[in-house]
Amino acid sequence: MAGQAKVATAQRIEDARYWAAPRLEEAAHRVEDEIAPKVSHMMTKAAKKIDPSPPKSRRWPMIMLMTGAAVGGMGYLFYRRNAQQWTEHMKDSASDASQWVSDKADKTAQSADKVAGKIDDQM
Repeated sequence: MAGQAKVATAQRIEDARYWAAPRLEEAAHRVEDEIAPKVSHMMTKAAKKIDPSPPKSRRWPMIMLMTGAAVGGMGYLFYRRNAQQWTEHMKDSASDASQWVSDKADKTAQSADKVAGKIDDQM
């Protein structure tokens, strides 16, 4: 009887191995496909949090600030140049306007003298 029990036990162990092998393989694939990426992501995130070296992205704000300052400086220089040109242009225009007003005043004075002379002649 002991011999029969040994054979029966060996047969049941082999049946259990046939049943368990595909399930273990499927479980291994699930761990590899589903759990491992999540664990890997969690560990990568933790590594980034405790990393003492400064992130490289801190350079971008400084670059943007320097670019903005350079563009602002160039804009200021263009503004000053255009303001100076405008001032010179307005000086020329003002002198032209004052010359025009002076000529107009002279013509009006001459017309007034003619009218006054005619009125004096009639009286």
